[in-house]
Amino acid sequence: MASTEFGRMVRHFRDRVSPQAAGLPSGGHRRAAGLRREELAMLAGISVDYVTRLEQGRAANPSEQVVEALGRALRLSAAEREHLFHAAGLLPPGQGTVPAYITPSVHRMLDRLSGTPVAVSDASWTLLLANPLYTALMGERHGRDRNGAWRAFAGSDGRVRHTTQSRLALESAVVADLRAAARRYPADQRLRQLVADLRANSARFAELWDAGTVGHHEASRKTIDHPQVGPVTLDCDVLLVAGSDLRIMIYTAEPGSQDAERLELLAVVGTQTLVG
Repeated sequence: MASTEFGRMVRHFRDRVSPQAAGLPSGGHRRAAGLRREELAMLAGISVDYVTRLEQGRAANPSEQVVEALGRALRLSAAEREHLFHAAGLLPPGQGTVPAYITPSVHRMLDRLSGTPVAVSDASWTLLLANPLYTALMGERHGRDRNGAWRAFAGSDGRVRHTTQSRLALESAVVADLRAAARRYPADQRLRQLVADLRANSARFAELWDAGTVGHHEASRKTIDHPQVGPVTLDCDVLLVAGSDLRIMIYTAEPGSQDAERLELLAVVGTQTLVG
């Protein structure tokens, strides 16, 4: 019964979220005003088949990560998110764990920055939400590559160019962030596992972790080598959301520059890719 109730809730919430509210293009013939399963799957970072099986009650016991991702994609309130967790037979994450709830105000901010690449991560640098332009700029990220610390030490390099100096600064800042998060959220099993896996898979991470390395993120300029529009150099700022420990990463181009023109072109190319 729990999986059936959960499926009904997901379908109900999906039907009430418009593509525009989720930052997606709304063109083409649509039988309903809400999100398609394909769109929900893309926003939540899970497969369309799994969304279908969840809604139809053919998949039971979704993980905490899946429920959290669906709650964010469906833009649930705090009370609705709690209800969704209970319907899945899970307790909502409590004190001592890394917060992953994105407030409606942060959702609205991303909606209004549709022409700017923006992404939201939690205190462990796991990607929670990205607008379409950020995804078009950086590419799709799946599995462990959704975590910035894993990418920095053990995952794929992605499209961002690094100098020796910028790489060292990034590594130091990431290690310091994870150490601070581990102190603030001692009950978070996923965070502890992330640190353990990084130590096991990256000698560099283990060295910095054991040395007690300190560092912090600063505003920077980054060059992203995009396969369609070429290199794009952008200013990168990281904003912290008071009270929720979220990190908002925003990329902007100097007005009138070639980079600004390429970012505008990418907005068109990225939208066409999404629709296709």
